[in-house]
Amino acid sequence: MNPQGFEIGLNSFGDTASSGGRDLSGAETLRLLVDEARRAEDAGIDVFSVGEHYRPGHNDSATPVLLAAMATATERIGLGTSVTVLSTNDPVRLYHEFSTLDAVSNGRAQLVLGRASATESFPLFGYDLADYEELFEEKLDLFMRLQREEAVTWSGTTRAPLRDHVAQPRMRPGGIPTWIGVGGSPQSVIRAANYGLPLMLAIIGGNPQRFAGHVDLYHRALAQAGNAPQPVGMHSLGLVADTDEEARETWWRFWEPVVTDLANERGFYAPTRARYEHEIAEGALFVGSPETVAQKIARSARDLQLDRFDLKYDIMHLPREARARTIELLGREVAPRVRELLSLERAA
Repeated sequence: MNPQGFEIGLNSFGDTASSGGRDLSGAETLRLLVDEARRAEDAGIDVFSVGEHYRPGHNDSATPVLLAAMATATERIGLGTSVTVLSTNDPVRLYHEFSTLDAVSNGRAQLVLGRASATESFPLFGYDLADYEELFEEKLDLFMRLQREEAVTWSGTTRAPLRDHVAQPRMRPGGIPTWIGVGGSPQSVIRAANYGLPLMLAIIGGNPQRFAGHVDLYHRALAQAGNAPQPVGMHSLGLVADTDEEARETWWRFWEPVVTDLANERGFYAPTRARYEHEIAEGALFVGSPETVAQKIARSARDLQLDRFDLKYDIMHLPREARARTIELLGREVAPRVRELLSLERAA
């Protein structure tokens, strides 16, 4: 880990924003996201990523189109996905979308590929959840061959075969940065290592330090596969405000109903204020003032040997002003402070 090269990113799932006490429409939220990518670049954020969901209140169902719009509004910031559900995407179509995005953005495209924790895309696009593992493994193999080989001949069970297919436009030499998103499965960690791909840990609850074993496994598996060391990143939720109190009260007001609805849907316990405060103090919520959030990111970076940290900053109905303030503070105050803390630890 190079402290000065440590990357700070923003993630959005296209959560519907609010303004002046009313929810924005889906179209308004999408236009806001394009503006927020521009704000993130101005604030010094390294990467802006968008997810892929097909649920009410989420507006990130056509990610490559949204990222292309962001590319026209920005010049330097990396543009990618916080997760692309590869299992229900066609790898050939995905290659063409992101080679085109990489071309129009002048080499700024990147991807995080995942199997899906939210599985609504499976029935929506006619896939069977029983094929969850096979779909991802086979499609990852094809997608990486498309990136690494010029003419691809391939056959499998999840799509039509290819014979000497040459995709145009081509991606940059070596392909675009392609991370594997992992929510806790050791098998997924080993898969990322076997392909020689960077690892993105999705940590949305509990103490991040509990993933240290996954990181150790990843580094061992990379070495055993004969692959070069690769970056490790972390994705978590949170909000930055001028004071700890403001951040905690604001995030609680919008986080609690969202998590309560998820608890009812998935059959786990609804959140309590005590549990919320514990998640901020010891868990995976990065909520607080710039100094509080910077200290927590630096601690996680040290514990997990991170090279990158991504903050999912939007949550359903959060006012656009709170979103904008998080972007500004994360880029202008948190990011340089994290790099300073990591440099001080390395020098000690």
